Amino acid sequence: MDDKRWRDRDWLAGAHTWIDGRLDELGMSRTGVIEQPHVYPWSTVLRAPTEAGDVWFKANAEPLRHEAAVVERLAARRPDAVPPLLAADTTIGWMLMSDGGESLRTVAPREASLKRWYDILPLYAGIQLDLAPDVDDLLALGVPDMRLAVLPSAYERLMDEIDAERRFRDAAPMVADLCGELAAYGLPELLQHDDLHDGQVFVRDGRHLVLDWGDACVSHPFFTLSVTLEGVLAWGLDDVENSVDVAPFRDAYLAPYAERFAGDLVAASRVAMRLGWACRAVNGHVPGANNSTFTRLRMFLDGRP
Repeated sequence: MDDKRWRDRDWLAGAHTWIDGRLDELGMSRTGVIEQPHVYPWSTVLRAPTEAGDVWFKANAEPLRHEAAVVERLAARRPDAVPPLLAADTTIGWMLMSDGGESLRTVAPREASLKRWYDILPLYAGIQLDLAPDVDDLLALGVPDMRLAVLPSAYERLMDEIDAERRFRDAAPMVADLCGELAAYGLPELLQHDDLHDGQVFVRDGRHLVLDWGDACVSHPFFTLSVTLEGVLAWGLDDVENSVDVAPFRDAYLAPYAERFAGDLVAASRVAMRLGWACRAVNGHVPGANNSTFTRLRMFLDGRP
């Protein structure tokens, strides 16, 4: 996987034509040149200025093409939590959205505070719960299946793909055991962002919006806590490991679940936070980019990168 296709002149011309066509259908006019601020092997983003403000086009590589379908469903179920979706072609995985505002990665340091997460986490939990009726449809649309019943075999396949060292291979029974332990809590498996950090949350007009659902999968919902709590919040604003007590943030996330489900959700979250790194390693693996995968595997086994 490389980023050459996104820079191809013919591909860009087609994307520009698609953008202009969708704007014309919406009665909007472009007021300047289309720019390409983000190019990655797995996706690209184009920005088009209009009289109503910037709009953003995104295209994904085949493994992440389902993002357009996910965002389309989010826009229908929870339009308060995503930027307005202006157009989407779920067949090719293209979409056009309104501007999301400022990234939390910019806002939080300016405010010198992580307090916004106390609102973001229950908002996100509500999104997961509200999309429960859509899980089967999302799987049919290509959202990766990382449910507890399939994660152990997916983990074993990853070990072969990356020629993992023995200690990671030997952890396969542990993955299966933890899946069984977590399943016993009886919680539903739902849409899970799988990479929810401060670069994926935006602030616009006082609202928090969750973007970049390309890594989303259907899995245990609490797997979210691996990246969000251990990978981000525990490091604080100054990027110091374990400098922040994440328990209050965890509890903010669990609150919407506690209203609907009985049982020890905190205990379930502890299992999920460890196992979630195995899910992240499998679901987020990019062929040829093993370093990130091994970091996630170390988080799974060692609790540190």
